[in-house]
Formats: sequence, C-alpha cells, structure tokens
Amino acid sequence: MDVFGGLKAYDFGEVHFKFDRATGLKAIVAIHDSRMGPALGGCRFIEYDRDEDALVDALRLARGMTYKAALAGLAHGGGKSVIIRPKTRFDRVALLLAFGRFIDDLRGHYITAEDSGTGLEDMEIVRGVTKHVTGVDPSHGGSGDPSPFTALGVRRGIEASVKHRLGRDSLEGVHVAVQGVGHVGYWLCKELHDQGARLSVADIDPLKAERAQRELGASVVSLEEIFEIECDVLAPCALGSALNDRTIPRIKARIVAGAANNQLAEPRHGDDLHARGILYAPDYAINAGGLVNVAQEVKGYDAGKAREKTMKIYDTIFDIAERSQKMGSPTYRVADTIVEEKLATVSRLSVPPAPMKA
Repeated sequence: MDVFGGLKAYDFGEVHFKFDRATGLKAIVAIHDSRMGPALGGCRFIEYDRDEDALVDALRLARGMTYKAALAGLAHGGGKSVIIRPKTRFDRVALLLAFGRFIDDLRGHYITAEDSGTGLEDMEIVRGVTKHVTGVDPSHGGSGDPSPFTALGVRRGIEASVKHRLGRDSLEGVHVAVQGVGHVGYWLCKELHDQGARLSVADIDPLKAERAQRELGASVVSLEEIFEIECDVLAPCALGSALNDRTIPRIKARIVAGAANNQLAEPRHGDDLHARGILYAPDYAINAGGLVNVAQEVKGYDAGKAREKTMKIYDTIFDIAERSQKMGSPTYRVADTIVEEKLATVSRLSVPPAPMKA
C-alpha cells in the first residue's frame, strides 16, 4: 500500500506504528486531526488478513472520529487505534500492557478507549501503564461500558428520523430491523423495545439473536434477510460497509439509522440511498453517544452531563434531515459540510496574526 497516498486520500495528519518483539504486539495509532483538541477514539482488537487492511481500517475510523467529535461539539480531534490480533496463541495482558506503553509514549496526543474486540477489562489493564485512557471502571473515575450511551444516542437519532420522514412523535409500533445485536446492538434493541418499537434482528452469532428474541420479543431472521424486510427503519449495528452495491437495492425501509461506523462502503452509496428516497442518518452523527460519554471522563465524569449531551443527538439528526430536504443534497454531504465549516473556522482562529510592520 502507498502509505502517504492513503494519508492524502483521508486528509490525514499522522500515523504511529508499534511492533513489540517481546509480546508480538503489532499496533497502529491513526491521528486524523487535533485542531479541536487531543485525539480521542477507541482501540479495535481484531484479526486482519493483511496489515494493510488494518491501516485502512484505522485511517477510515479515525477520520470518522474527527467528524463525530466536531459535530457533537467536543473539544477533541479524531483518532483510532488498532491492535492486530495474532493468529497464534498470545498473552492478552502482556499485549495490552505493551499497547498501553505505546499510548503513553504519545504523551496525551491520543487518548484511547474500547472498541470492537476490547472492553472494560482491557481498558483497566491499559490504565495500569498510562493515564491516557477512558472507558475504565467507575471506581477509578471512569464511565464504564460506553455501549448504553451509544445506543441511547442512536435511539434518539431514530426518533428524529421517524419524526422527519414518517411524521410520528413516538416509536410505538414502529418496525425496526437491527443488523447485529452485540454490545451496542443489544442495548439499542432494549432502548427501542422500551419505547414500544417492534423488532426484527439478525446476527452472525445465533445466541445473541436468540437473547434479543427471548428478552425483548424480537423476530429473528437471517443476515441475508435483514436488508429485505418490510420495515420502517433499518439499523446497521455490525461492522462497516454494510451499505453497498449489493445491499442498497434490496432495502425496503424508508430510513437507515444504526450504530455501526463507516456504514457506507463508499461515499457514493450515500448518493444511492438519497436517490432511492431513503433517509440516511450519517453514522458519525447518530452514534456519537459513546464518544460523548468517554469524553466526559477527560473533564471529570458526570453521567448526567453525558446523558444530557447525548440526548441532543435528536436535534443534530433532525437538523441534518431538514437541511438535506431543503437543499436536495444527500444527508452525508450535509453532515460533512457542517463539520468542514467548523474545522475551517478553528483553522482560521488558530492562524497567528501577521507581524506588524515597523
């Protein structure tokens, strides 16, 4: 892969690589932008077929974090880290401690948190060697698992989308098809169920889907069927690129609003959804609740303030939908424009004044 070409393509600032021979750690920290403040974003710990795939994942995710933080009004830039999960046996604790030392070497330029493949216990291990970590146990001043806050924000975004597109003030009886019922997906289903929504779910792990069926009365369908269900809202909550050339033509929902990052396989797929008359809630706008929550830890955790800010995701999504309708522009373009205008303002303010002439 052309590394610098990749940085240019994603309008990047910097990337840090770490290999630790003793533990086998192979990690990447991508810092997309830090004009708004230190970069904040989770650590993904999954297997990749190629190291290049891990780099692209880090680049895409970090860029999304910049946009997510800016749109949510947070004093943070966007960053993301990736630990490439070894394909052979490894010592998880030793690996995470090595990762924590890597983060500490960056001296607060990047603050980590949990993501796919990591959790509260992992962040507690990382906390043993660096203070630049969030999502730790409440007994240590942290906020714990951010998944419920992510789910709360997505539920609020779905409510805004339903109000705008369907003219309904309540989720009572609204049919939502949820793709992926892991950490966030399950909490989202619980939020929706509590609001009276009707649920259909699909997950690669049948036990997770069965849990949603048993506890929340959800109907279980296959991963292939979830895109074709006659429903009001499709909520992608698995890994990225779920909205692509193969899936978009099959969608029967009038709204796509879910928790997954990088839902559009390519930007043009946002245009495809718009052309089909489907209201798309941009992923980084609707799923910002978890980031809002862990960002509060940096200031001194206050659950009430985190919840209050997360609830405002309703206003963000409704505003994007309104602008999209008035401008005739896809929602992802509208959201991008809002963020880019904010970042440009920061850039102008940060330019030092020209020296006075003698």
